[in-house]
Amino acid sequence: MRSEDTSRRADATAPPTPPQPATADRAARRAVTVFPLLVLAAGAVGLATPGTFSGWAPNVPYLLGTIMFCMGLTLTAQDFSGVLKRPWAVALGLVAHYVIMPGLGWLIAHALGLSPQLAAGVILVGCAPSGTASNVVTYLARGDVALSVSVATVSTVLAPLVTPPLTLLLAGEYLPVDAGSMVTDILKTVLLPVVGGVVVRLLAGRYLARVLGLLPWLSAVTIAVIVAVVVAASADAIKSAAALVLLAVVLHNGLGLALGYAAGRAARLGEPAGRAMAFEVGMQNSGLAASLASAHFSPLAALPAAVFSVWHNISGALVAAWMSHRSRRAEG
Repeated sequence: MRSEDTSRRADATAPPTPPQPATADRAARRAVTVFPLLVLAAGAVGLATPGTFSGWAPNVPYLLGTIMFCMGLTLTAQDFSGVLKRPWAVALGLVAHYVIMPGLGWLIAHALGLSPQLAAGVILVGCAPSGTASNVVTYLARGDVALSVSVATVSTVLAPLVTPPLTLLLAGEYLPVDAGSMVTDILKTVLLPVVGGVVVRLLAGRYLARVLGLLPWLSAVTIAVIVAVVVAASADAIKSAAALVLLAVVLHNGLGLALGYAAGRAARLGEPAGRAMAFEVGMQNSGLAASLASAHFSPLAALPAAVFSVWHNISGALVAAWMSHRSRRAEG
């Protein structure tokens, strides 16, 4: 949730400092637990009182821009230098992310016989960059956090060049896709806010130290509002399509996690890197997908992204807990 949940990178860009490992671990666990509950509650409010959010849809791109600006504020030079230190591993993560998830979205849409709007929405989720809640769950899973941050950052920077043509290629058979307009939207709502956040961090970093801890929660509240708006706009359709959309999302996310882990292990990057790859592939920037779907398709097409926002945080936390438990057992 670049989800939307994006700036949570502040909690997880590195393992906690030695004097306070328990404190950092509790903070990360609290964030990854509270966020899906908050988003789930927002979705319930949107479904129960859709009129409350009538006319809010045009504000979704600005809300997403706020999330991405928060993400930029949390980035440091170390995050970018990590890409140069391990270009092969980062490149593998990018290829795996932008091949596995879009391909799975297309296959699932066909296999389930989804309507054109829902099919385009599922595929668009698959074509989105990595969700940065992946950084938190990678940390909780005792995975390679540096690799996770590098892949998430570069996938976001490359999104204007990759997401629109992939969406056109895979979703064009369902609905018309204006790839050029989509590029412009991603530049305005993703890349420019991220760059703006990075610049502010460089110029006023020492003044931001006191508020960095608040950024994950600001992002969490903002993505929750996006979900409420998307769900409210599709409230009538949800009653008939909810089960099918949930099935599509669970399959998409679950297979992405499994294939991402398999890709990392097949490349012999090591167990911690394999865990990072699982989350970098299986977790998406569903806030961006919801914004693009609302702007270029319809509110119904944004529904898979809204459901994905909730589900991938729940599944990510569960898988991270299982991986962490298995790692501790292996260490004896």
